[in-house]
Amino acid sequence: MTKRLLVLLFVFALVAAACSSDDSTDSETTTTAAAGEDATTTTAAAATATATATTTTSGGDTAAGAVTIRWRTRPDNDQEAAVYQSISDDLQSQLTDVTLTYEAGGTETEGYQQALLTQLAAGEAPDVFWIPGADIAEFASKDVILNLAPYAEADANFSADDFYPGPMAQLTTDPSTGQPSSDYLWGLPRDVSTFALYLNLDLISEAGAPDPRELAAAGAWDWEAFDGVATAVSDLGTEISGYGQSSWWGPVGWWLYSAGGGFFNDAVDACGLDTEESIAGLTAFRDFYATGAALTYGEDPEPVFKAGNVGMFQNGRWATPGIREVDFNWDVVKLPEGPGGPSNWQFWGAYVVNANTENPQAAWDLVAALTSAPVQAQVSELGANIPSRVSQDALDAFLTFSPPENNQAFLDGLSENPVTEAPLWNGDWPSYRDAMNTAVNAVVTGDLAIEDYQANICTELNQYFDG
Repeated sequence: MTKRLLVLLFVFALVAAACSSDDSTDSETTTTAAAGEDATTTTAAAATATATATTTTSGGDTAAGAVTIRWRTRPDNDQEAAVYQSISDDLQSQLTDVTLTYEAGGTETEGYQQALLTQLAAGEAPDVFWIPGADIAEFASKDVILNLAPYAEADANFSADDFYPGPMAQLTTDPSTGQPSSDYLWGLPRDVSTFALYLNLDLISEAGAPDPRELAAAGAWDWEAFDGVATAVSDLGTEISGYGQSSWWGPVGWWLYSAGGGFFNDAVDACGLDTEESIAGLTAFRDFYATGAALTYGEDPEPVFKAGNVGMFQNGRWATPGIREVDFNWDVVKLPEGPGGPSNWQFWGAYVVNANTENPQAAWDLVAALTSAPVQAQVSELGANIPSRVSQDALDAFLTFSPPENNQAFLDGLSENPVTEAPLWNGDWPSYRDAMNTAVNAVVTGDLAIEDYQANICTELNQYFDG
């Protein structure tokens, strides 16, 4: 590890300690986006793919000839952008030979990834950037991100065992075989996250509905109970909805996996969307929306929830800092159990390095610093995510980062049969994903009969697997 990085990690230990002793931290409104994030465009993220960048050079002029490292994340909102700008500022204030430029990148949809691919092809992409876990295979297979294995091997302070094994298995995959190999390291996981339901406790109380947290504690929080709470809240008035979710693959997949189905077969080499279990999940999904208890499908639920007009809102931990701004009583609860038992996602995303960076060692040093324990503690304390490093101390500390009060709901999601977000190493995930979303959305909105969907979906999607 370079001398510069050792200095950074020491400084961040001090920063993390200072944050943990500051009683005002809970009121901070800062956030981070996780891998499967809801398809929301926000002020910070609504810029074009060539996002506005802020270069920080604290402590006087940067030395002549200094290295410039650009880095980018995909913000969920302004608060998240502020978190990462703050981190960049803190790092920069300790550097004399590197200038950091943080960019709050693009819209918070799959368009962010496509914009990066376009910029990589044009030689305009940043040196370090975050991408969702599901997109690692595409970027690695296109040779646009750097294999960091040599830099990690030379770093005495790096250990793959420090991180959750699911993401690391994907980040160490050989694209030619689809199997983990010590010869590869495509990046380091920034965070992990999972879904929960954000609750407007005032609406639920006004509707006279049972408290979902109490139902969950009693082992009675299932699809039927969920439907009952959503319906009761929806009955409060035409401007009120009982539930809201986004239409990207994460919330969609929860319905399928909760019924015992899923996107793929067990070998992940063919479509699994037409199985009896997957169809049962999709049918329940469609039928629930047909009741009218939910916000119009496809409408962005986050601003409507924050305005106080949605009773339950499905999203990840990354939404917490923005929700902390609301003026009603709220908390979270784990997702209700479907007929297949408890299910959720283990979302994750990684910092990766541009294959054509002019400063690969400095880029690796930044990735290592951004995924260090002190930096992860700083971000987690501000409410944004769950650390990607395996540490009981980190999880125990996470439970204290409130509001919400029921942080255990997120840890339950990580422990109760989660599906690890995984790239498709033997196929074309973006094409598969887009075709799946189009068909599923058509079923939910009533534009496609579920019988026609079941008869044709896997014939259409199997073309996206290699061979």
